[in-house]
Amino acid sequence: MIQATQLRPGMIIVHGNDLYRVTAVHHLTPGNKRGFMQTKMKSLRTGVGTEYKFRSEDRVDQAILQTRQMQYLYAEGDMHTFMDTENYEQMTLSADDIGDLLSFLLPNHVVEVELYDGKPVGISPPPTVDLEVIDTEPSMKGATASASYKPAKLETGVTIQVPPFVQVGDRVRVDPAEGSYLERVK
Repeated sequence: MIQATQLRPGMIIVHGNDLYRVTAVHHLTPGNKRGFMQTKMKSLRTGVGTEYKFRSEDRVDQAILQTRQMQYLYAEGDMHTFMDTENYEQMTLSADDIGDLLSFLLPNHVVEVELYDGKPVGISPPPTVDLEVIDTEPSMKGATASASYKPAKLETGVTIQVPPFVQVGDRVRVDPAEGSYLERVK
């Protein structure tokens, strides 16, 4: 059990006998009244989003998750197959379970799959992924890193903003949690 004031986006909690992923938290203290935590949550069972106000003194049951290293194998329609790197068992997750991280996954990438009572509930994004630029505007002569950014399409199909010196064929390091460019990989 944790205090409601310790809730952070990405946490998974048990609320009303259901699992929820906290998507947004806002701590409000209106005038001389008691403070509360305005949260937006998404049910992991149904996918339905909801809002809930926790009083600051409320205690929330944080779900205890196991994580397993799994290799992304392939996609079949809306279902994506992962293989446990220790015992080679396979499991499938829907695109909703994976979320925005799906835009940064390539076959054979190893990720941490979160399990609750042996059932997959989501994926922890790796700190960085290295992807190849397949389409971007040519750089202008004399452009510096401090100049404005330009769009670049990566090998997974996602488009991010990159500095003007990045060319087609370059590999870039991306933060999948933010979907932002970090550096060019040599």
